[in-house]
Amino acid sequence: MADVSAECNIRVLCRFRPLNHTETLRGDKYIPTFQGDDTVIIGVSSYKFSSCYSKCLSQNVLDGYNGTIFAYGQTSSGKTYTMEGKLHDPDGRGIIPRIAEDIFNHIYTMDENLEFHIKVKITRVCVCVCVCVVQGCTERFVSSPEEVMDVIDEGKANRHVAVTNMNEHSSRSHSIFLINIKQEHVETEQKLCGKLYLVDLAGSEKVSKTGAEGAVLDEAKNINKSLSALGNVISALAEGTKTHVPYRDSKMTRILQEAEQWKRKYEKEKEKNKNLKENIQRLEAELNHWHNGVEICIISLFLTQKTLKGFFRSSLLASSRGDGERVQCELSRLQADSDSAKTEVKEVLQALEELALTYDQKSQEAEDTRIHNRRLIAELSHKTSDLMCLEAEFSRLQEVSGHQRKRITEVLNTLMKDINDFSFILGNGDLRLPCDLSGVQEEEYAVVCVYVSKVKSELKSVVKRCGQLEALQTDCHRKMEETGRELSSCQLLISQKADAQREPQHKQLGRLRDDINHKQKIIDELKESETLTDEQTRQDMKGLEETVARELQTLHNLRKLFVQDLTARVKQSSELDDSGGCSTQKQKISFLENNLEQLTKVHKQLVRDNADLRCELPKLEKRLRSTADRVRALEDALTEAKEGAMKDRRRYQQEVERIKDAMRARNGFRRPHAALIGHYILLTMFSKNSHYHITICDPGAQKQS
Repeated sequence: MADVSAECNIRVLCRFRPLNHTETLRGDKYIPTFQGDDTVIIGVSSYKFSSCYSKCLSQNVLDGYNGTIFAYGQTSSGKTYTMEGKLHDPDGRGIIPRIAEDIFNHIYTMDENLEFHIKVKITRVCVCVCVCVVQGCTERFVSSPEEVMDVIDEGKANRHVAVTNMNEHSSRSHSIFLINIKQEHVETEQKLCGKLYLVDLAGSEKVSKTGAEGAVLDEAKNINKSLSALGNVISALAEGTKTHVPYRDSKMTRILQEAEQWKRKYEKEKEKNKNLKENIQRLEAELNHWHNGVEICIISLFLTQKTLKGFFRSSLLASSRGDGERVQCELSRLQADSDSAKTEVKEVLQALEELALTYDQKSQEAEDTRIHNRRLIAELSHKTSDLMCLEAEFSRLQEVSGHQRKRITEVLNTLMKDINDFSFILGNGDLRLPCDLSGVQEEEYAVVCVYVSKVKSELKSVVKRCGQLEALQTDCHRKMEETGRELSSCQLLISQKADAQREPQHKQLGRLRDDINHKQKIIDELKESETLTDEQTRQDMKGLEETVARELQTLHNLRKLFVQDLTARVKQSSELDDSGGCSTQKQKISFLENNLEQLTKVHKQLVRDNADLRCELPKLEKRLRSTADRVRALEDALTEAKEGAMKDRRRYQQEVERIKDAMRARNGFRRPHAALIGHYILLTMFSKNSHYHITICDPGAQKQS
């Protein structure tokens, strides 16, 4: 039992969460009681675990539990509360935030020559109707507990929950939180790597209690199947008698295979260690025999050494050949990636050149259109100014005509009054010279005749002036009509040209915008692929350099050992030659010299390969930098093209709005002229009558004077 307990590395821990809000409102009571650190009592029954956590006990699980921690239980049992808790509450935190804080606190107290790389990953395994699917994965490098909390918050935002009768926030997916810690000593370059899986499983459900329906019911069925598959894997690992462990029954067990098969790895390492111990014991026995003076067959020893040398040589050659082939394959892949990246960059450059050429053409067309619009606007302004001058002249003539007409009306009224007075005085209205007039009356009569003649002449001049004014008014009307027609034609031409140019320009702007978005997507994809290629290349080259360095160091050590052994054997051989010599020793020396020569050749070849790789690495980095610079230049050009297009579009819209405002203003000036033109035509029609008869009509009163 002691051996079994020593080999078993699976511990069962129990933690009881406090009552939630629903249970508190329902009036439930907290009934577990704790006896020691490993026993819990519920009612009259007691249960013993590896450890038992009360709700106020510390949850530090780093001591001795580096591996995998599952939070398993039915729904609403507090699995998520145990693993996560209240992330930003120091007293209500769960296992994950406490582990993160303890890891960083422990790191802060370690040797300053140690360099750590901590990476955390959250995997959300969603259980669908047919199969478990990994739907969300968040992976980040972190340097503080706060960054770990941010990653957990980001992962929680992607986790699917549902409402059941037992839990308002029932998780519908398994959450796997991985902490990957890589440690390296700066001086000795010793490296260590460890992983800790913290798994928050979806709870097993009983439909009669949860009341699940529809999609939630299907999820509950598949969650139970997934948990059964996990239980089968753990049972197979715990028994140790089954040859097959069903890792592939679910996606989650496949992901956790590395964390679950610790025992098999341990057995393999144990077997390897056992073989090495047997070899050491055998060699120590031979060494003791040699020290005790027991004769050892030189031929068997020579064959053993020869076999070992051949094995080492074949191993070194095979590893060197494998490294060379791997380096060649990696270089071929990098060259292919570089060629494909060059092809894509060329295509992008060609597309951008075509886009720039098209943009220049459209810019020239837009400039020509703007020049033509300015010319039309200048003509429109000139016509508008002429029209305003004509309107001002027409208003002045109208005012003068009104004053003269008023004066004529007054004079005519005065004359008509005087004539009526004369007619009334004379009786019959005829102006005849009576025979019995005295000299004074004759003089008065002559004065009256002269006055009447003068009035008639003035009346004729007034009528003539009215005719001239009417002709001038008709001419003004004709000029105004011609100017109005020209203005209408100009406005129609401007609107037609603006409409004809607006639609293709809008289409062209849309096409340019689509092209810009497409090229931007291509540039983003190229940048992403370039970043991935750069990072992968650096990692591969770093791994190759480390491998080559290790191989070179091994070869160097072997060469040292061979040189030392050869020197010792040469000395021994020279001594033997002095004493008579031995053909067997000479053969052994010859064999060792050949081995040394071959190892030297292999060492030189590896040195040359390493030098070639170091020469090739700057070239690849230079190509990547040039590609990045070119992509950056293309991005700048694309940004400038976007800004230029937006400026041209705003300028064009401003021009169109200005033309529209001018057209609206011109239309506003024209509306009152129609009534004025009709008014004056009416006056003209009623003014063209007899030379001595004048009829004046007021359109407002329609009264004849």
